[in-house]
Amino acid sequence: MSDTEQPKAKLDPLSARPLYAQLADVIAGKIASGDLAPDRPIPSENHLADEYGVARLTARRAAQELRERGLIVTVRGKGSFVAAVPPKDAPEESEPED
Repeated sequence: MSDTEQPKAKLDPLSARPLYAQLADVIAGKIASGDLAPDRPIPSENHLADEYGVARLTARRAAQELRERGLIVTVRGKGSFVAAVPPKDAPEESEPED
């Protein structure tokens, strides 16, 4: 492991929270911190499954969760990318005050 590489987050298989939701939270955190930049690809489902020790279907469900949150977009044949537009709950332009 290189000095610049961060340790991966651990998923808790004994938690009541599903693994796909935990994985989605980890990826969402990387997007929020800027580790995954807008309009850039996220790791493939196979890579996520290998890196976090989960089934590919769990990684697929995590990607679906991120799409539902508006954090990623998937382009058929190309992969999944961090959404260029911030999600709805992000601060928007301030309205003029009178």
